[in-house]
Amino acid sequence: MRSLRSPTGQGRHENQDNYLLIDGQGRARFLWDEKETQLQLPDWPCGHRRVAVLDGMGGHSHGREAAEKTVDGLLELSAATDLAQLSNGLDTLHRRLYQEFQTAGLETGCTLILLEIPPRSPALLFHVGDSRIYAIDPGNVKCLTVDHVPATHLAMLGLLDSTQWLQQVHIQTSSQISQAFILGSTLGATNFYTDTIDEELYELHDGNLPLFLRGLNDRRLLNVESDQVYLMASDGLWHLRYPQIFIQRWPALLAQPHRPLEELLDNLLNELAVTIRQQQRQPDDNCTVILLRKPSRAGHSPDDS
Repeated sequence: MRSLRSPTGQGRHENQDNYLLIDGQGRARFLWDEKETQLQLPDWPCGHRRVAVLDGMGGHSHGREAAEKTVDGLLELSAATDLAQLSNGLDTLHRRLYQEFQTAGLETGCTLILLEIPPRSPALLFHVGDSRIYAIDPGNVKCLTVDHVPATHLAMLGLLDSTQWLQQVHIQTSSQISQAFILGSTLGATNFYTDTIDEELYELHDGNLPLFLRGLNDRRLLNVESDQVYLMASDGLWHLRYPQIFIQRWPALLAQPHRPLEELLDNLLNELAVTIRQQQRQPDDNCTVILLRKPSRAGHSPDDS
């Protein structure tokens, strides 16, 4: 795991990103006031893990505080083994923080992408915003989530096809999102140009996604495969002028099962800094990345998540 204020040291002055790692012994790691903090959770189920990436809304005041408050709520949330249980708990947390921030007169929020990983069953995925999770093997990079951005809203309304959506979401870069944890959502509006933000989160699923995005539901079970490395990150990892040039290098950088994840992540972020300078896009964004790899039955590296 890494969370950087600026990959090159020339970017933002505050890290509005955050993360949460709870390991199988209930040891939690997260950022508080931009500093890594550790906490031992009582009565955490043995072998159960929780992994999350959060990105406070840039351009809004209190983006960092929104991410911190969400992490605080995640630390209080009981371990879940059922998707409905996890969704209900996170929806309740969203509503509570929405009311808290609205009462304080603050309009802000954060992305949230979370994997709940019970010891002997599929992982549970919950996603809000434009942070992403990728599955990477030696030949492929596959994005497992759909960004909650205006282009996705247009595709849901039938106003963009798959090629246009791919161009606007994965080939171009944008900082605008249509939904955030705490802030609420515009995704459910039938009029794309509405300024009204609905308090409730709008879940994307096979019933409202266009055909070319079916199967990428925001809330679903995810089978974690031992022959892939999983990358969870905020958009600072691909907020580049030509993001696909960098993303297509990930198999070479990360699909190396016998090398420690810490080493692979160092190499990835070094490449990111080089790419930012080469593409001359400044200032660079906050960047938070978590790598996960399921241990193989034959053995595993000591740092495998």
